[in-house]
Amino acid sequence: MFGLEVFLLIFLWSTQAQDVHTEGQHVLSTQAQDVLTPSVDIIRELDKLRALERRMKAMEAEMAELKMMNEGLSRSLGIITKTITDQPKVAFSATLSNLQDGFKFLGPFQNTVTLVYENAFTNIGYAYDPQTGIFTAPLGGVYYFSFSLFHPVGPGPQAKTGASLVKNGVLVVAATDNAPGADSEDTSGNSASIRLEEGDQVYVQLWEKHRVYTDGNKRNTFSGHLLFPV
Repeated sequence: MFGLEVFLLIFLWSTQAQDVHTEGQHVLSTQAQDVLTPSVDIIRELDKLRALERRMKAMEAEMAELKMMNEGLSRSLGIITKTITDQPKVAFSATLSNLQDGFKFLGPFQNTVTLVYENAFTNIGYAYDPQTGIFTAPLGGVYYFSFSLFHPVGPGPQAKTGASLVKNGVLVVAATDNAPGADSEDTSGNSASIRLEEGDQVYVQLWEKHRVYTDGNKRNTFSGHLLFPV
């Protein structure tokens, strides 16, 4: 009987020890998981932070590049603005006379004459002289000029109309029209872009034995302006 009791005691002790061991392993495993789980979460958050940092650095680099581009554009705009502001401004438009009432014919003459467009209603830079009808280039550059002629039926033998745009005595372009016929009125004109040096002169010459007509409607014009310096 004593031997049986000893056997039972040993069996119970062994079972309890095994349960304690198993429970201890479970506790250790649970504790390990509890310890490792926050570490995994931290690593994930660190990865997110690193990715965010990379994106921020890329955005900073892009912003720096855009800033440089903006500064370059600002400098270019400043240069263009200064160029436009500093560029000399030359422009004029004039009509052949300043008649308010009545009319008059100019010509025909035996020789060519310079038409004096005396009513200069625009004369920026004052390069055009309404006393002589001559434009004098204040600086070298490319200029645009145009002129128009009007000629209706008039008294006496009907004459043609014709004139030339002249640079320093040399014909550049011309405009002509036959004497008025059934339509009773004729208008002609021409234009040109001309490169001029400082001091060059441009004007309109009426051809010999031709004439023009002027009245309050101001249909004979001479205009020009600087396109750009050269």
